[in-house]
Amino acid sequence: MAVRLPPKGGLEGGFYFFSMKHYLKKLEETIHGRWDQKALCDFGGDSFTYADLATNIEQFGCFLNDAGISKGHKMAICARNSARWAMTFWAVNVNGCVAVPLLADFHPSSVASFTHHSDSVVLFTDEDIWAKLRVEDMPVLRAAVCVKDGRLLWHRDKAVATAWENRGKSFNKRWPQGLKPEQVSFPTDNSADLAIINYTSGTTGNPKGVMLTYGAISDTDHFSNTHFPNQPGETIVSMLPMAHMYGLAIEFIHPNIDGVTVYFLGKTPSPTTLLKAMQEVKPYMVVTVPLVMEKVYANSIRPALEKMKVLLAVPGVNKMIYKTVRKKILEAFGGQVRCFIMGGAALKPEVEQCFCKMRLPFTVGYGMTEACPLLGWEWWTEFVPGSCGKPVHEIRIVSDDPQNTAGEIQARGSNLTVGYYKNPEANAAAFTEDGWFRTGDLGTMDADGNIFIRGRIKSMILNSSGQNIYPEELEAVLTGCTYVGEALVVERKGKIVALVYPEIPDDLDEETRDALPELIRVAANKSLPAYSKINKVVLMDQPFEKTPKMSIKRFLYK
Repeated sequence: MAVRLPPKGGLEGGFYFFSMKHYLKKLEETIHGRWDQKALCDFGGDSFTYADLATNIEQFGCFLNDAGISKGHKMAICARNSARWAMTFWAVNVNGCVAVPLLADFHPSSVASFTHHSDSVVLFTDEDIWAKLRVEDMPVLRAAVCVKDGRLLWHRDKAVATAWENRGKSFNKRWPQGLKPEQVSFPTDNSADLAIINYTSGTTGNPKGVMLTYGAISDTDHFSNTHFPNQPGETIVSMLPMAHMYGLAIEFIHPNIDGVTVYFLGKTPSPTTLLKAMQEVKPYMVVTVPLVMEKVYANSIRPALEKMKVLLAVPGVNKMIYKTVRKKILEAFGGQVRCFIMGGAALKPEVEQCFCKMRLPFTVGYGMTEACPLLGWEWWTEFVPGSCGKPVHEIRIVSDDPQNTAGEIQARGSNLTVGYYKNPEANAAAFTEDGWFRTGDLGTMDADGNIFIRGRIKSMILNSSGQNIYPEELEAVLTGCTYVGEALVVERKGKIVALVYPEIPDDLDEETRDALPELIRVAANKSLPAYSKINKVVLMDQPFEKTPKMSIKRFLYK
């Protein structure tokens, strides 16, 4: 039995390309009306106006024409976040080539492998990344360009090199009087065309090239504008990897096409740098992963509340305290934040409960690269704690009792991938016979349509008595225990083992340190049913390795 939730508006399958505005049309209109406004900035560094962006896009078009590179050719971008990264993406995307964003912290062998597998003819990268690559591993590649300054790092094809070096001259020849706002025109007849190939780096250790169309990007922007709109002239701080669809679509494309100035932090910022940027930029929205907000809670909120533990027990007084803490948190983030949007992983229950008591404007969404990236979302005032929002389009839970018994979450909608690049086996496994995308996630959905994720199908443990055990549920209990920073539950020789990276105070005595594994195990088991009690706790010396969205790479710890 499968329960199906119809999309808002009642349109079958959630497909409504004709009722939405193409995202490149919106970018075009913003360029027309906000020519001299800052579009893309490096925090504390370079900045580019929408006029600069339009000129760069047109110069890139001249390069493609002179180099004989046609629409549909692939171009990889592997560099650290920056305004120039964003400029490069827009140049590739608007001119009809397929952007292949690659994470800057991918292993060099993976960068080369994905560049080659995607058939990319040009690689835009950082100089130090290029120095670690072997050109013989990328036989299709015709040139490599430095994102930071536009220098040609290497070329196999003289025509491509010449066209790149002369793109400014070609632009001046085409626009001798300079490009004017009203002359900017972008293609919008390409909704079914491939726009992005995004190589996932998920928790399974088997990256695949996710193919996303221009229509899928338009769909995501349409939903975003309907549910968390932005306003021209506002600002946002980009801190997520641009090579991941969460950061690319929600933190960059959606705001930037509407006239929001995007500030890039570059590398992962320290808490001090992040808050400095927030204070100066004053973003209207913060898009982040739970780990960032959990650190804010652990380093600032929890210590402050613990000092007022006695007062928090007094009715009325506790409300005033939470209200004051809320105000200070919002001020720390610039004072203009309408919503903190978190995704990529679950928020620790302890942190979520505190945020709810504070009435912090936060919500936790549900998504994946294959959904460009949204599958579930709800505005913070309607968000149900423990859930990950309501379906963006259609969601069904394949279960005899979807409200109470977890089943696979399957999705359908115009934001979904058209498949995996050159991977027919993965394509065959990804979709059901009736056209639903198999997420691989297990979940339930209540009568109001709120989605509750239980875990991954591949992670589920089946014990000797036939009971389904969801590691993620045990991990949520563990992370609520004293001294637990991160936790991962695995099955080893038929036993449930919890791997824990602890948070140990400097003043903790040696006897308690030695007893930590058993203390944690006993504390967690008090909240667990008999069939899923933890048999052993193993302390880890280092934090777990994570994906860009800060999910633990489970495959490394089997």
